[in-house]
Amino acid sequence: MSTNINEQAINNIPKEKFRFVSQDKKIHDVKLDTKARSYFQDAFFRFSKNKGSVLGAIVILILVIYAIIGPFFIDKGYQAGYVNDVNIKRYRILTPKLDFMEGTGFWDGSKKKEVSKALYTRYLAQEIETGHDIVYKVLDEETTVNFGIKSTLYTIRYDTYTANEPFTITLNSTQYKALLDWQVENDIQVILPFVKNPINSSLPAVWFKSDNKGNPVYDKDGNFQHDYYTKADIKPGTVIVEDGYYGRRIAGDPGIEDPSSPDAYLYAKLSGKDVDKQNYNVRVDAYNYFVYKYDFEPSFIFGTDANGYDIFSRLASGARFSFLFAICISAINLFIGAIYGAIEGYYGGVVDMVMERISDILNGIPFTVVTVLFKLHLADKVGIVPTLLFAFVLTGWIGMASRVRMQFYRFKNQEYILAARTLGAKDRRIMFKHIFPNALGTIVTGSVLVIPGVIFSETSLTYLKIIDLDSATMSSVGSMLSAGQGVMTEAPHALVFPAVFISLLMICFNLFGNGLRDAFNPSLRGSED
Repeated sequence: MSTNINEQAINNIPKEKFRFVSQDKKIHDVKLDTKARSYFQDAFFRFSKNKGSVLGAIVILILVIYAIIGPFFIDKGYQAGYVNDVNIKRYRILTPKLDFMEGTGFWDGSKKKEVSKALYTRYLAQEIETGHDIVYKVLDEETTVNFGIKSTLYTIRYDTYTANEPFTITLNSTQYKALLDWQVENDIQVILPFVKNPINSSLPAVWFKSDNKGNPVYDKDGNFQHDYYTKADIKPGTVIVEDGYYGRRIAGDPGIEDPSSPDAYLYAKLSGKDVDKQNYNVRVDAYNYFVYKYDFEPSFIFGTDANGYDIFSRLASGARFSFLFAICISAINLFIGAIYGAIEGYYGGVVDMVMERISDILNGIPFTVVTVLFKLHLADKVGIVPTLLFAFVLTGWIGMASRVRMQFYRFKNQEYILAARTLGAKDRRIMFKHIFPNALGTIVTGSVLVIPGVIFSETSLTYLKIIDLDSATMSSVGSMLSAGQGVMTEAPHALVFPAVFISLLMICFNLFGNGLRDAFNPSLRGSED
């Protein structure tokens, strides 16, 4: 029934509606509007479609840029102080600080701490003497009574940069005069008067009068009483007063009006019998001395570590070393492993068996043992870095060789390889012209993933102190992790920043490597169109 209906419908169509489509025309293939993409263009296109890999690549790029330019963000004089200034440790474990965050309680160089009443009082007294704000805020005050003894604890937020106590340094005559001139020129008090020894020698010396427990002895108005050395306190023949002291004096010093007054505070002590070689012992404000010594106010983005080193630039230097070292190792392992694995996989048989046994023997040697032996026998001759390089190269290429070998086994019996061999192509051409490019995805991915592997291994070795790369002029991420662990409770930032760096690096390299693997896989070419 339906057939008859269709026939009737066709018969009702006028004949003039029927005509040849190709009448007076030639039918030919239409030119494609799309542009051809090269192998690498197609790989980049597919890689850009993987959002996780792109994000990983961006983070890695940021870390690499940080490793390149980070070391330049340190003052060269301060960096030289790592080696030459014995007082650099005075500025240890300063917390991270950004100037525009000051007063927020976050990343402003402050720290929350529970202190005794004696320490709290010392902070207040130090504020009076130096003029620096130390205690930002008292968060809590708790009074307890134990065995009839009343004690008070304060929870405060204080500035770690200005809380450093004044200390004594020794200067020669030229350095001493330069410091005095700088004080006058910049109107900043660096040299402070000497203080007398406390009644209890186990207590630190403070500028105010105190009892044998370190508690301040106030005057009748409830104010601190100074306990500075004066010229009248000097015993003849023991200490020579520097009569040439000039410039700034702290508030309340009778020497402001009359420098020769017996009540004038003592700012310098001389040592040495030879006048031309006399040294000056002076007590300095830690914060202002830093400004004088390094010509900038201390403010460190990542804070300082247990040795007083700037974590931001030091971590960048360690990261730069790790990147360069890992890339060098990856390139060497790729070169050796690609050739070795290509020969194994292509020829197979006895050649493969012998070469595999050699690889197995080398692979059976524990890497840590190799590193320790090389360190013991080579470090003194060639240096610690070449020693570590030899240790990584000795067995590091085996994984790459195995990966290349498997790829050659996979592709060497494909039809296009048989066709190339039939046409007379030589083995070298077949290996590196036909097979190797098809295995490039896996090889490139393996080479890239070697980099984080080497960095992680190097970090582990330095963290465990099997290899020591830590010095005043050089460090590594692992060494910084090891040093940060020792002060983790009082300065967690010294451990957190290296840990975050190595964690981001490992995660992002894995994401990046996965994207590269898919991007360089020839079988996926065009699959994302």
